[in-house]
Amino acid sequence: MVPTDAKGKRPVVAVTGCVAQQEGAELLRRGQRVDVVVGTQALTRLPDLLKNSDTFHAAKFDVNPYDNVSFPFSVTKRSDPVRASVTIIEGCNDFCAFCVVPYTRGHERMRASAEILKEVRLAASQGHREIHLLGQIVNHYEAPDRGGCDFAELLRLVHEVPGVDRIRFSSPHPRHVTKRMIEAMQDLPKVCRHLHLPVQSGSSRVLARMRRRHTRDDYLRLVGKLRVSIPNIALSTDMIIGFPGETDHDFEDTMSLTREVGYSSMFSFKYSERPNTLASARLVDDVPAADKTQRIVALQELQKSIQTKLHQQRIGTEPEVLVDSVSRKRRSELAGRTSENTVVNFQAAPEFLGRLVRVKITNSGPFSLHGELLQGH
Repeated sequence: MVPTDAKGKRPVVAVTGCVAQQEGAELLRRGQRVDVVVGTQALTRLPDLLKNSDTFHAAKFDVNPYDNVSFPFSVTKRSDPVRASVTIIEGCNDFCAFCVVPYTRGHERMRASAEILKEVRLAASQGHREIHLLGQIVNHYEAPDRGGCDFAELLRLVHEVPGVDRIRFSSPHPRHVTKRMIEAMQDLPKVCRHLHLPVQSGSSRVLARMRRRHTRDDYLRLVGKLRVSIPNIALSTDMIIGFPGETDHDFEDTMSLTREVGYSSMFSFKYSERPNTLASARLVDDVPAADKTQRIVALQELQKSIQTKLHQQRIGTEPEVLVDSVSRKRRSELAGRTSENTVVNFQAAPEFLGRLVRVKITNSGPFSLHGELLQGH
């Protein structure tokens, strides 16, 4: 039986993204209730593909590769009233062994800086005070329409847009963090003092198997440079546990690197094989599932303890917070983020949404802070 909504209308089911790009027509063959399949490079066609697809057997399908990375503003609808995400790069050329992105999103293509800035200006004029620049390797950006405009220069150009109060970006690759990028982060006050810097493993041996093209020592040297140039910077990361061939010693390298860096937050994952990747073709997924689970639990407990200590150190401070939502736990409170990307919950009226305010931190937990709105706002 096909479900319907309150008006008796059958909902449209669309599958998009990397899985859609990779599996293609197989999704339509297996999923009797799938109406639309859209690949990673055809998302701008989604509104057209959805037309008339709410009738039975009207499946629409587009996973064709396209070199164009323009995003017509007419199809962009932003649900977040405070934050606007702006894509600057599509695709990736790095071919890390575990990653499917180069095969599903294609080679690296840069959006024109003029188009990016036009979208940023539009978002700012609509009240979006934070701009989040996106790319598979966002800091590898080189403008195709402006000579000498690298990622650092793009940050400077976005910084000049009226109405923009904060700039974030994700995800950079450690080996593309340049001196110019560090200087831009240091010099531009609107660029948040938070850097998501995926390391994936603390073991140089595993990093080589992953084809990450940086070593543990390379990464730690970079962390040292960042902390000298931007002393208050908060670093977060991604970590893959149980990559093929990972030993207990390799995992201890990951634990020790986590302790040494002291991440403000971490996304950690148990390795699972992705089809058509270099790892699936060349490496055996030989780390037992029980070992993966044991290791990731230990890592997450360590990270939780690090975050707890870092947050306790914030008690009594008065950070600036961009209010972006109602608190998840208490509907009578608002929530926002510091420049370092830490969530702060506090009592305030709904009209403070979208504003930059000062909050005195009074309490902390491993995942967020609690505070009091300072007078004068």
